[in-house]
Amino acid sequence: MPVNNFERTLNDGLKLPAIGFGTYSLNGSSGVSSITQAIENGYRLLDSAFNYENEGALGKAVKQCSVTRDQLIITSKLPGRHHRYQEAIQTIEESLFRADLDYYDLYLIHWPNPITNQYVEAWQALIEAKKRGYVRSIGVCNFLPKHLTRLIDETGVTPSINQIELHPYFNQLDMIEWNQAHHIITQSWSPLERGRGLLTEESIVQIANCHRKTPTQVILRWHIQIGALPIPKAASNEHQLENLDIFDFSLSEAEINTINQLTKPDGRIRNQNPESYEEF
Repeated sequence: MPVNNFERTLNDGLKLPAIGFGTYSLNGSSGVSSITQAIENGYRLLDSAFNYENEGALGKAVKQCSVTRDQLIITSKLPGRHHRYQEAIQTIEESLFRADLDYYDLYLIHWPNPITNQYVEAWQALIEAKKRGYVRSIGVCNFLPKHLTRLIDETGVTPSINQIELHPYFNQLDMIEWNQAHHIITQSWSPLERGRGLLTEESIVQIANCHRKTPTQVILRWHIQIGALPIPKAASNEHQLENLDIFDFSLSEAEINTINQLTKPDGRIRNQNPESYEEF
């Protein structure tokens, strides 16, 4: 694995590698194999969620890989239907039981669910879970500035991470800037836009050819250089290795600007707007 010089340090001191491994839809025995392979290939940050229903597969991969637990950063997420305080605590405990882990390194609120409006209560549960040693660091996903401001104002605890949909068709540069100003690391979910056309975008292909890299590698490198931490999913050995091979080149400012210009007002993959989207 090429040298990774872009380690991120969270506001609570936990250090993360610059790229992680997404596990969405990696379930069952085949999921265990893919996640184990990813660890052996060099991934150290593994991203899961209660609603992915693969915490067990992730835990089994952790147990059977050749890397010790203390070298891994393991993430899971609280689903919207369990935002009530006691339910949230129990859900985190269930996440640990499913994965057969003593602790998670990161635990995140999956969506704010602003209509249900219990995300502050959920955040208070995560704060308690950290005090109990269930998790080392706590954060959120898909939170807008107003949601984050409310958490900080009402609890005095700032999330360490805000994981958001982020790719060149929806670059969220303003959100990255807001997170940075408040010492929150931005993680990118669906960083490759789930391959729905981005990888054949002419400007990206041209940049890739100039660097003798693939469009995938250019996009992941772009994430890192704009200050985000991508967590791409890859089941195959070839793609897992391809996604890691992004630390031996740099994009110029002009190339980054070219990619930034691909963003669209309606660039979300499924129109899951945190202003109104409710995840259960």
